Amino acid sequence: MDLSVIPGNTRAGTAGGTLLVLLLQLSSGELIKTAVLAGVGAAVSFAVSFALQRLVRRLCKNASDKV
Repeated sequence: MDLSVIPGNTRAGTAGGTLLVLLLQLSSGELIKTAVLAGVGAAVSFAVSFALQRLVRRLCKNASDKV
């Protein structure tokens, strides 16, 4: 379907209605749980990236010292 033939106000109304229905179906408990899980995921991702970066630097430094 070509979106250029659908008027902008129809697209905006459809998107707004969809978002409103989604927001009304989500409970505050689910939103809090999602936010906490996102925070935990971000923290774990940062910690793993940081640890891997230090490990690679240490391995590269040890390899250059042996040459």
